[in-house]
Order: sequence, then structure tokens, then C-alpha cells
Amino acid sequence: METVLTSSTPLAARSSRSLVWTGRVLTGLIVAFLLLDGIAKLIPLAGVIEATRQLGYPVEAIRPLGVVLVLSAILHAIPRTQVIGALLLTAYLGGATATHVRVEAPFWFPVAMGVILWAGLCLRNPRVRALVLTLSAA
Repeated sequence: METVLTSSTPLAARSSRSLVWTGRVLTGLIVAFLLLDGIAKLIPLAGVIEATRQLGYPVEAIRPLGVVLVLSAILHAIPRTQVIGALLLTAYLGGATATHVRVEAPFWFPVAMGVILWAGLCLRNPRVRALVLTLSAA
């Protein structure tokens, strides 16, 4: 008698597919949030101008930061340039973390964004995942 619950898809292939889709969802959420933030800087909205002033940056810096953020997020969304996009976004989030530390504000949010960004990349890119696992084993 044959078991009805048996699948023709091997477990490794199913878990690999679920890892990739989990990574895509995480990446999609991060990219959507960063694009929204970047576009708000490009417009620029009144709240963005006020927040920039409170952080001690000149208002003239808002649009260049928006351009960098939007371009980096787009690069991260494209499979061929996802790693360079992740590196650029990591640098951007590092600057955001440093800014929050400088003004003595909670800095956990840009750090969490960076962790989720790299978790999504590792889950959806087997080469990056293998590199991270190799580095963590050393």
C-alpha cells in the first residue's frame, strides 16, 4: 500500500524553494520600505525636512541621500546586482546608525533593517549563503 502523503518532490528541493521564497519576501519588504523612504526624500516631504534638521544635516543633503537610497534599493532588487546593492545599502544603514548614535536616539532600527536585508539575501542567493556559512565556520 502506497502512502498518500509522499511527495514526488525531494525534501531538500522543497526546503530550498521555501528558503528562496522567504528570502524574496524579506527582500521585498526591505526594498519597499527603503524605496518609500528614498522617494519621500526625493519629493521632499515636510516631515523629512524637519527630521533632517533635527538630525543636524542641511536640507540640501536630502535629495542626494534619496537618490543614493533609491538607486541602491533598485540595485539590490535586481538579481544580477543584488550583492552590490546590499553592500551599498549596508553602507547607507551604517551612516543612519552612526547618525542615531550621534544624536543619542535609539539606533536599533537601521541595525535591524541591515540584519533583515542580509538574511533575505542569504536565503535567496545560494552563493552568498555558502560564503556566509564558510566564514562562520572559520
